[in-house]
Formats: sequence, C-alpha cells, structure tokens
Amino acid sequence: MIAGRLLKISDRGVLVTLAVILIIAILVPVLHLLVPPESAFHIPAYAMALIGKYLCYAMLALSLDLIWGYCGILSLGHGAFFALGGYAMGMYLMRQIGSRGVYGNAELPDFMVFLNWTELPWYWHGFDSFAFAMFMVLFVPGVLAFLFGFFAFRSRVSGVHLSIITQALTFALMLAFFRNDMGFGGNNGLTDFKDILGFNLQASGTRTALFIATCLALGASLLLCLAITRSRLGVVLTAIRDAESRTRFLGYRVEAFKLFAFTVSACIAGVAGALYVPQVGIINPGEFAPANSIEAVVWTAIGGRGTLFGPILGAVLVNFAKSWFTSALPELWLFALGGLFLAVTLFLPKGLAGLFDRKAAGGRRAVPAAQPEAAE
Repeated sequence: MIAGRLLKISDRGVLVTLAVILIIAILVPVLHLLVPPESAFHIPAYAMALIGKYLCYAMLALSLDLIWGYCGILSLGHGAFFALGGYAMGMYLMRQIGSRGVYGNAELPDFMVFLNWTELPWYWHGFDSFAFAMFMVLFVPGVLAFLFGFFAFRSRVSGVHLSIITQALTFALMLAFFRNDMGFGGNNGLTDFKDILGFNLQASGTRTALFIATCLALGASLLLCLAITRSRLGVVLTAIRDAESRTRFLGYRVEAFKLFAFTVSACIAGVAGALYVPQVGIINPGEFAPANSIEAVVWTAIGGRGTLFGPILGAVLVNFAKSWFTSALPELWLFALGGLFLAVTLFLPKGLAGLFDRKAAGGRRAVPAAQPEAAE
C-alpha cells in the first residue's frame, strides 16, 4: 500500500531530489574509480569523502525538518543524536583496531591504555560486532529521544522552552563526553580507525562503498519521511504544527504523535552520524556543541522547512559555501552565513524551496499557510 502511494508522488522537488541522489551515487564512484587521476573529470578520494560528509549533513537536516517543518518542534540540540550515532560507530571501529594500536593492546583502545585503564568498561562490550553496533546506532539516539520527549511532551513543554531544553541536553552531553573518566576518549575523542567489516578504510573500494551507502541511506530516509508526511499520520502532525490545542480538543493524543516523530527523527540523525564517522575519520565531543545543532537549523531554514527536499538542498549548498569560504576567505564566512540567513528570512520565508513553488505557480503569490498557535 505504501509502495502504491509512493508511485503517486506529486511533489516534483522530492522526485528530482531522489533522482539526483541516484545519479550522484552512480556518477561520483565512476569518476573516482574509472577515470584516470590525471583527467580533469577524476574525483579524488578526499573530494568523494567531502561530498559524503555533505550528504550526512543533509540527512541530519532532513531529520530536523521532519519535526520542525511538519510538527512544529524546533530542536536546538539535534546534533546530540547525530553525535551519539557517530560514537556508536566509532566504538565499533576502535574495537576493530585490536593489537595494531600504538600500545599493541588487543583488548583496550590506546586512550584507555594511556589513562591506565585495566579492563574494558561494560558498555564497550558487544561493539566488536558490526550488527550490535548498528543496532546501537538506532537504539541509543532513539531511546534518549523517547525518554526526553516522553517527559517533555507529557508536561506540555513547547515553543522556545522546549528549544532551550534540547540545547541544554546537547550541552550537558558535550561536557560529559569531554571527561576522560567517561571512557569515550575525552577531549581527543575516537580516531585512528583502520578497518570496517575487515576492509581497509583507506582503500578506494571501501571509501566508494561508504559513499554509496550514504547515498542509499539518504534516499531511504527521504522515502521514509515522505511516507510519514503523506500519510494520515502526516496530516495529524501538520495539524499539530498549525493548531496544537485545536488538534488536542478534537481527541488526538498530541503527545504520542509528537513523541513518534521525535524518536524517528533522532534515529535518522543517528544513522547520519554513523555514516559520517568512517568517512571523516574522527568523532569527538565537539560534535555535541550547540553551535552544530544551530547550524543544522540554519540549513533547514535556508533550504525551506516543511518541504523535505529543501533542507537537503540547504545543507549541501551551505556546507559547500562553508568549505570554499573557510579556505579562500575564512574571516568572512560567518558574515556570509549571517547575511544569507537574513536574506532568506526577509525575502524567501519559505527558503530556497519557495523558488520552486513560485515557478510552479507561474509567479503568482502563494496563499499563506495557516499560522501556528501561540505557545501555551
């Protein structure tokens, strides 16, 4: 039944985005593996990893759009779920190093040997299994989001208060992971990865497989969000966004719907973090920084929240601009980002995705959407 609905997609932006993701998943590996390095069309390994990082960020923005654009939940701490998924993958990759570490200890990661740990902490057990690690990539962010959302939504915390609490959550996790006695590498985090599933992480084939997996995960996440937002569940989520009190008075359990969306969103962010780590080669507490979560909000707003394809576009374009500015004009990047955000807010309230709406409408001004009710 879901497949039938997906065949009747009317949102051209989503269709185009899925097509572009598929093309990228095929074209980039071909240009990397089959085109000679001396050719101008060759894509080097570092460029492919950079594009893969952009796509991971796009998945994070998509997860944020599911709850902000369709449910009205503005999370300023969504980077916490991204980082937790990354740490789960990082723990698996650390366990794969074995005796090849600096200290040659097959049981303990190098940072634990350096800190005079004598045995592996209980919460590290099981991460020598890829299947267990992938389960934890979904389980840890999902459980944290479920518990946090259960108490927050049950208490009817919303609006700016909920945003502040989510930011406090990621800040608290950042401080905790900075501590050496937490057993996650402290300030330096987890790095020096060597293998994944027995394959060398530095090999071209492995990097290509990770890139393709990232494209497929982004496409699958987009289809999942599409299925949710185009279903009756999505209609209720939109009603909660636009008129939460009215939706509650109609008999819907608003807390349950918000909790479901928040948990699914956290799981998507966790998968994005897990794919990010082996391509970047490191995960540290800096990923929990509130500024990272705020950047994800900026990507979503610039791309166009409530459109699914807009946040993906915003994340890729903004991070591409960041890479260029920070290398060519590093002192101007923050000014450029702030100016872009102000320009979009003032002239494109629907983000870059709004340009497609205007074109589809033949230049006519679209009827404004219903405004959300004031926070309770």
